[in-house]
Amino acid sequence: MFAKYALPVAAVAGLASAANSCSASATSTIAAANDVPTGCATFSGSLAIATDAPGTLDIQGIKKITGSLYANNVSALSSLSADSLEEIDNFELTDLEILSNLNFPKLTKVGSIKWAGLKALSELSFSSGVKEADSVDIENTFLSSLDGINLNEVGTFVVANNKYLKDVEVQFTHITERLEISENSPELKAHFPNLEWAFNMTFRNVSEVQTPSLAAMNGSLGFYGDGIKSYSAPNLTKIQEGSLSFIANPQLQNISLPKLQSVNGAFTIANNSHLAGNLSFPKLETVKGACDFSGNFSGFSLDSLKTVSGAFNMQSSEEIDTDCDHFKGLSGKDNIIRGKFECKGALTNPGGVGTKSSSTSSSSSAKSTNAAGRVEMSTTAFGAAGLLAFFFGLY
Repeated sequence: MFAKYALPVAAVAGLASAANSCSASATSTIAAANDVPTGCATFSGSLAIATDAPGTLDIQGIKKITGSLYANNVSALSSLSADSLEEIDNFELTDLEILSNLNFPKLTKVGSIKWAGLKALSELSFSSGVKEADSVDIENTFLSSLDGINLNEVGTFVVANNKYLKDVEVQFTHITERLEISENSPELKAHFPNLEWAFNMTFRNVSEVQTPSLAAMNGSLGFYGDGIKSYSAPNLTKIQEGSLSFIANPQLQNISLPKLQSVNGAFTIANNSHLAGNLSFPKLETVKGACDFSGNFSGFSLDSLKTVSGAFNMQSSEEIDTDCDHFKGLSGKDNIIRGKFECKGALTNPGGVGTKSSSTSSSSSAKSTNAAGRVEMSTTAFGAAGLLAFFFGLY
């Protein structure tokens, strides 16, 4: 968007100055060290670093930029610092191939952070720590941690394609729009110890997720292709408007949601090859979408279930006849389970809603009419709809 920053350098010379502030009617371009505004604590306007700027730039004296600080495709820039800067409206750094030093020791408040293509930046020198931001989007950097970004609350928080990033720990209590942690180092651990409420959260290719204080989701919560071995949310009671999904997590062995009461979308567990034993959600009362579990589990406990408005699909490679018999009796238009009922065990390829799987024996939902039993055609692991949801995050 700012490929050349073609505004004339002379724009800086036209700044209107006051005792503690200065302003520019247009974005001011910094092409050399002496272009940096001086003599003002507040700069009203935006600063753009020209593509031919020198390797080191130091913004001194300014405490607040009411507009934006931009740098895009500045090939020589290796160090950017601002010793006094406390607040920026927008902080955008893109395609800075050799930037290795980002030193903002007093920065605590930013409207939005958008960083991408910072392939030499391995750490942040933000000693005070950014505590306020409306949105954060950090992609394709060399960062190994996000130390220096310690938000109390955020609107959007996206961290993606940072191949060396192994640690994300942030103290925020609320996420008002969206969190996405995706395709970083497969060893990445995401810890949000104080997070109580979030709108949407999506995790992909993450090795560990901790949300011990999470009590409610307004939107959806999804785990897709992660390396997590377990997920526990001991205080989570409701998914208010979205879905809850655990799809294609090959190391997942345990899901603990002891207080979960309602999911106002679909509740999907599919293609988690090590998730065995009994799937137990003792307080779950309501699922407004489909309740759709498929895999290698040996049973499922939904002792408090009162309403499933969508389909009820339970398919496993293990025998689950006893559970299937119980829930079959709860299905029907005016009963607890109001959508299509499917419950089968001892399947070669257990799948999601809408799939047909090869069975090795009869099951409660489809009793054989002959001694040999009935063989059904196998399709995908969890159905076409499930595949689309996995790749595009629709769950």
